Amino acid sequence: MIIQTPLEKLQHWTTQKPDQTFLRQPFNGEWIHFSWKKADDEIRRMAAYLRSLNLPPQSKIAIISKNCAHWIMSDLAIMMAGHVSVPLYPTIPADLIRYCLEHCEAKVAFIGKLDDWSKQRSGLPDNVKGISFPLWTEDGYENWDDIIAKTAPYSENYKGNLTDILTIIYTSGTTGLPKGVVHSMNAFSYAACWALSEMKDLKETERFFSYLPLSHIAERMLVEMGGLYCGATISFAESLDSFPANLKDTKPTVFLSVPRIWTKFQMGILSKMPQSRLSILLKIPVISGVIKKKIKEGLGLDQAKYMFTGAAPMPVVTMNWFEKLDFIICEAYAMTENCAYSHLTRKENRKPGSVGTPMPNCDIRLSDEGEIQVRSEATMLEYYKEPEKTKESITEDGFLCTGDQGEIDAQDFLKITGRIKDIFKTDKGKYVAPAPIELELSKNTFIEQVCVVGANLPQTMALVVLSADGKNEEKEAICKSLEETMNEINQSLDKHEKMKKMIVMRDEWTVDNNLLTPTMKVKRNILEKEKTPHYEKWYSDANTVIWEN
Repeated sequence: MIIQTPLEKLQHWTTQKPDQTFLRQPFNGEWIHFSWKKADDEIRRMAAYLRSLNLPPQSKIAIISKNCAHWIMSDLAIMMAGHVSVPLYPTIPADLIRYCLEHCEAKVAFIGKLDDWSKQRSGLPDNVKGISFPLWTEDGYENWDDIIAKTAPYSENYKGNLTDILTIIYTSGTTGLPKGVVHSMNAFSYAACWALSEMKDLKETERFFSYLPLSHIAERMLVEMGGLYCGATISFAESLDSFPANLKDTKPTVFLSVPRIWTKFQMGILSKMPQSRLSILLKIPVISGVIKKKIKEGLGLDQAKYMFTGAAPMPVVTMNWFEKLDFIICEAYAMTENCAYSHLTRKENRKPGSVGTPMPNCDIRLSDEGEIQVRSEATMLEYYKEPEKTKESITEDGFLCTGDQGEIDAQDFLKITGRIKDIFKTDKGKYVAPAPIELELSKNTFIEQVCVVGANLPQTMALVVLSADGKNEEKEAICKSLEETMNEINQSLDKHEKMKKMIVMRDEWTVDNNLLTPTMKVKRNILEKEKTPHYEKWYSDANTVIWEN
């Protein structure tokens, strides 16, 4: 296969279909269209400006913004200028912005679509030049439109060198400060070209919808790179409130989500049609087809060829529920460190409970401890400025140590069984892997978030945060439902794994209270540090379901 860089694909589509829409940006309820020609012109002008700053080659340039057309244009402009993009989560607090930008020695930062930059602004070091996006102008910085109005476009067809560093992606840091994952131009190009080869029916008329953070590797690879490589149109969500309307208007043919959002879709459907009625209607041949079509149209997914889920395990029961409505959801498994290139469930080859089979030219093995290890050309170069952590993560023969435990069956299907670092011992010295238990618990629609704990206790306990449905239910009904779920799951667990208590948390776990990463993973170590002092009291309580005071 001929590996092409993102800049080569941009040049290709700009030549092939200059007037077709590449990016659709909603603003104040209207759609702004950027054709390939217009986007390329703005990218070239910004690249020329960045080059005029006479920064050292491969200088680090940050992007701090929610998803928007200018996020993708700034990423490509940084690439075209021969520099390195450093995307940061739009919700990242000021102290972490400062840490990341000082750590990578950033020279410039694009400041874009944000909820309240005034709370984050102090994180931008004085020696970092700020450039604001045009639709979300911030005082004190040069504006994108002003810059491109006075700058001639960069005229060379620079394609980038495969050996160059393309980006440094700071991981969300579940157990400490973020680490900078360094990826080459080759890793992005290789992963995009080979991933596209697995979706042979994608055409240049596809429609992608971008709303999960582009600072996260999954969205950046599937939506930004996927859209760019197959010559598709990429549309964005304007806000949380407009998300349903923007999605319906886009009617994406390729759609990536996470289990939490699939569950919200499920709850929305069931709020309009109770499960008992839905089950009856789905058994009636003609009516069944009408119902399925109406549900898909209601979400805006009636034309989706590919529906993906990733970032966290999807409960089999949820996957099966959607399949009854003819939603074929393909699960993906990968990491920032391997450029989101590892495993994928193919539409025609699925196995419930697994995350699919390896991508092309991807070597997989399990260590003696059952750790999943992956090797391909999409593996990161290093953790930036952290040689010891790099050495811990990449073996001498080039395998990436994922930190996940898994099982591989005879057909090469991979099943994730937990995180090695999350495993804890009970007071009898017995090991418990919490992830599979948490996945089972998440089937209960009253539960939004869950963390199974039990280090140095005789049995485990589940800390749960209620879903919107749970919060609207009577306390007695919630207790009954949680206890029934716990008892049902306990029947399939070993004695030392069985849950003794369910603790309903008073407050949600959020990014703002530092209990969730920006990718919605629970910061187990911080949560446990906060809750451990209460474990003995909860464990000895007479009730099975306990409400945190």
